[in-house]
Amino acid sequence: MAALTPRVSGTRRSPRQKVVVIGAGPAGLTAAYLLAKQNFAVTVLEADSVVGGISRTAQYKGFRFDIGGHRFFTKIQEVNDLWEELLGEEFLRVPRISRIHYRGRFFDYPLRATNALAGLGLMNAVRIVLSYLHAQWRPHRREDTFEQWVTNRFGKRLYEVFFKTYTEKVWGIPCHEIRAEWAAQRIQGLSLARAILGATALTKRAASVRSLIHEFRYPRLGPGQMWERCRDRIVAMGQSVLLDHRVTAVEHAGGRVVAVRARTRDGAERRFAADHVISSAALPALVRALDPPAPARAIDAAAGLKYRDMIVVGLVLDRPDLFPDNWIYIHSENVKVGRIQNFGNWSREMVPTPGQSALGLEYFCFKKEPFWSRGDDELIELATRELSTLGLANGAKVVDGTVIRMPNAYPVYDSSYRDQLAEVRAALEPIQGLQTVGRNGLHKYNNQDHSMLTAMMAVWNVQGESHDVWAVNTDFEYLEEQRLEREPAARPLDRLPTPSRAFARGRLRLRVEP
Repeated sequence: MAALTPRVSGTRRSPRQKVVVIGAGPAGLTAAYLLAKQNFAVTVLEADSVVGGISRTAQYKGFRFDIGGHRFFTKIQEVNDLWEELLGEEFLRVPRISRIHYRGRFFDYPLRATNALAGLGLMNAVRIVLSYLHAQWRPHRREDTFEQWVTNRFGKRLYEVFFKTYTEKVWGIPCHEIRAEWAAQRIQGLSLARAILGATALTKRAASVRSLIHEFRYPRLGPGQMWERCRDRIVAMGQSVLLDHRVTAVEHAGGRVVAVRARTRDGAERRFAADHVISSAALPALVRALDPPAPARAIDAAAGLKYRDMIVVGLVLDRPDLFPDNWIYIHSENVKVGRIQNFGNWSREMVPTPGQSALGLEYFCFKKEPFWSRGDDELIELATRELSTLGLANGAKVVDGTVIRMPNAYPVYDSSYRDQLAEVRAALEPIQGLQTVGRNGLHKYNNQDHSMLTAMMAVWNVQGESHDVWAVNTDFEYLEEQRLEREPAARPLDRLPTPSRAFARGRLRLRVEP
């Protein structure tokens, strides 16, 4: 695939304008790479000692562990072109296999009617159907919350037995405090409700089945390989990616951004002049860093934005091929783990030793909770015990383990976030030359490709165009979903439509899975 062509805007820029990019995750590095190709003077400041953000691949004794799963699939042509340009020859094609574990049973994901009915039992299936009919007859008049949104579409019974437990495990707050827009953005159409209701021919669209993609691309050494390659390309073009540089101040004067200050690991402070700043930092940190300070109400609002943190417990087991899934969603209430990754099923090269397996057990919490501060040995013991409880060890023995902590993994859509976000935007948007991108920079639960698109739009804005970065992935329908008239065969990814600029302008609707 041809390399990305630099866009030419109608507004000419001065030579070697200085751009500081805050954060070396997918959004930050995408912006830096595209700007470096166009001869901007680019400096990336990253507080951590590795690149990739939540899309990094952690390494432990040769084993490689992802921070959550990252399938590489998109209908955004510019994003696909960038992936190919950076890592095309290193991509694998991987079959998508995932299941849901609920009360000792496994459900196929994507769900199939016969499997769902057999797993739930006849009485549960009947109660779910009756509850669905009741919800269609007397829906909630308001859809402010996750609970109301799901109940209106699937019925209260299905909400209680399937959605509620897992959602509250992941987010740590009651479903009636989670905003409905999160459900609209993240819940995909092929649901347990659709499987059961379709089997009973109660839906008008029972003959039209929605299916998720059955194959995706994946870097040979994990998603971190993409961002390590991107960093290396930026540096090779003479630009800077500075690790262990924590931003302490974003200076602005006369309504424009002018510089960024950062503190290094040894305590020294450095100042970087800037014509533009593109930030993927969490909004509370960015607002605190403004110099002169933001209005007090904006600082308070930013401090109120919440993020769900994640701990990945990586386990090494002495047997291969424990189960076929890329990952398993754990809906069961009797364990704390939320999802389990099987990294050898993403790429065999994630597991350096033949005859072994590498699993990642994901736990969701808040940093202020005691769970975040538990010792590594205690967490490895817990993960080992829960793996056995779930029956997924398959007689294998845990021979080693490691713990990876990821703060600010998921922005929380609680009952107050919209008002808080409005205050933050009101403080940031008047500062010319300052743009926020990515999941944490927009406080939006974007997929990787959506985050990259926000960065691309920010770069186009630097070139003189005008794009609303905040509008990306607002109530879109999921990009991995296909509509089929019968059970699907795997469809080649390169034949799927790539609507590109229509998506950027919000004319294409995409659905997102949970």
